[in-house]
Amino acid sequence: MYTSFFGLHEKPFAITPDPRYLFLSERHGEALAHLVYGVTESGGFIQLTGEVGTGKTTLVRSLLLNKMPENADVAVVLNPQLSVVEFLATICEELHIDVPHNKGSVKALTDALNQHLLKAHAEGRRTILVVDEAQNLTPAVLEQVRLLTNLETAKQKLLQIILIGQEELRDLLARNDLRQLAQRITARYHLEPLSRDETASYIEHRLKVAGALGEVFDAGAKREIFRLSQGVPRVVNVICDRALLGAYAQESRRVNPRLIRQASAEVHGEFERSPWVRRTAIAAGIVGVAIIAASIWSVTQRETPVQPIVVAKEPVVETPPEPAPETMAAEPVLQQEPEIEPTLDEQLRMAGDVTGSNYALAALFETWGLEYRTGGRNACAQAADAGLACLFERGSWSGLRQMDRPAVLTLVDNDGNDHEVVLTGITDSNAELSFGGVRVVHSVSDIRDAWYGEFMLLWRPPIGAAVWLGPGSQGDDVAWLRNSLAAVDARYASTNVQSEVFDAELEQLVRSFQRDHRLEVDGLVGQQTQIIINSLLTVEGTPRLSTARLAQD
Repeated sequence: MYTSFFGLHEKPFAITPDPRYLFLSERHGEALAHLVYGVTESGGFIQLTGEVGTGKTTLVRSLLLNKMPENADVAVVLNPQLSVVEFLATICEELHIDVPHNKGSVKALTDALNQHLLKAHAEGRRTILVVDEAQNLTPAVLEQVRLLTNLETAKQKLLQIILIGQEELRDLLARNDLRQLAQRITARYHLEPLSRDETASYIEHRLKVAGALGEVFDAGAKREIFRLSQGVPRVVNVICDRALLGAYAQESRRVNPRLIRQASAEVHGEFERSPWVRRTAIAAGIVGVAIIAASIWSVTQRETPVQPIVVAKEPVVETPPEPAPETMAAEPVLQQEPEIEPTLDEQLRMAGDVTGSNYALAALFETWGLEYRTGGRNACAQAADAGLACLFERGSWSGLRQMDRPAVLTLVDNDGNDHEVVLTGITDSNAELSFGGVRVVHSVSDIRDAWYGEFMLLWRPPIGAAVWLGPGSQGDDVAWLRNSLAAVDARYASTNVQSEVFDAELEQLVRSFQRDHRLEVDGLVGQQTQIIINSLLTVEGTPRLSTARLAQD
């Protein structure tokens, strides 16, 4: 879907183990070297383990396709949840061994396998068994695997076995009853996730293999991918794939941190918990960070220690016979510096983890007394259940004030990262923002400097659905429009108040209303015009920017 948009010839972040996309980090290179050594030497076991999604299967596929000796025959067992008989039968099928009789017998299968191995050895060929997801092998099958290594000549083992599995495989082989098998493992390697720098290189590597000519993920996005994936390649792939789809949907040719957070939330469902519980934890975190930041900032601003100002009284001259009073000194007066609050940009960067779309939507829904849920239907569908509609727009600050509704704003910090916060209140010079449910107040000028006009708000359509009205429209919506214009100002009252048809007279009244309220004068009643009419009518149950009590008040 998005490949042509980004100039790619295929999806770069598919989770199938394609050896063409193998990225050899330092750890992956060492692991591959261990595997190559194992298949070129004689006998025993090789154990390769790693966390889920770290690239074990991709390494093995690369080994089988590109590094395998020409004289090697390979049997691969991908589904190890088998009985002993099924396990041996699978090996025989992979090596094309004919079992002439009694195919359900362990002895018959083992004898046929042994004859094949001896014949292959006589012909100078090597036989290699690869078992993927080996942590799922039962102890009985593992014991049979051990017995297979007894198939040998006087000088060498006839079967090389590679066990690939998750970390649980190490625990399994550490069992006392499997110690004989563990002792026969000649090479062990545990695959670790990628580092932050390796994650960035991994992303660029896969994009280039898929045909990308330029940078698609900015530096901030790559850092965010590492933070959210912890360097696990499969998780990186899933997040990147979803982020590219999101960027395509928004017609953005660069992927930024905000898109990464959105993609991760959709992939992992990490916001499934109740937003009320989540926002409580967020509030504590942000407030704590803000206090620490403010304290550090205040300390760093003090170049020299403040000296106390001491004011002393003049000494009293002794006048006999009265005793002289002691010379008095006033208590030192400390000059306190004013507390320096974090700037909007500092707060945005500190709160980067909670300025994604899901947090913002939860805070926006809260202003309407609603609970936003992720992992299922989208925000606008949930809003429609409550009789509300979404408005996505690019506009001006004055237009926002005029519509007088809480809105999700996209702010950009000095590093170029996007942050979605909720505008919850406005005064003449200040405005209140919600960072994932935590209210902060900043000057309007600072907010406008970080805002490039994108916003999203909720509003309540008068007849239950968001529809455009224009010449020729008719029905209850038109009746509402006539009555509402007249209620706003008698100048907008029509002569035929009972008509449910959008006629020429009503069009002129709409144009007058739009002109007076600095709207686009087109005679069409879209969402913005309807919202402003509702605001002027002060419809009950609607949260307002103009009437909100700011956090500092």
